[in-house]
Amino acid sequence: MLDAILKGLIERDLGPSALAAEGHDPVVVDRIWRLLEGAEYKRRQAPPGVKITSRNMSRERRYPIVNGFRG
Repeated sequence: MLDAILKGLIERDLGPSALAAEGHDPVVVDRIWRLLEGAEYKRRQAPPGVKITSRNMSRERRYPIVNGFRG
């Protein structure tokens, strides 16, 4: 379940409401979305890594780093 939600959020650029419409539990999707958003600063601190999926985690996935940001 976690893999499918993360794939939707990261690789398919779906939002929490779109994933909930696909049949995933909205509470679980929202929690995973918040955890993913909250960990964005960690990706900014890490050195560049290898690309193992169709989406690059550093250049193709950008969110502002500010307090309280919720996409």
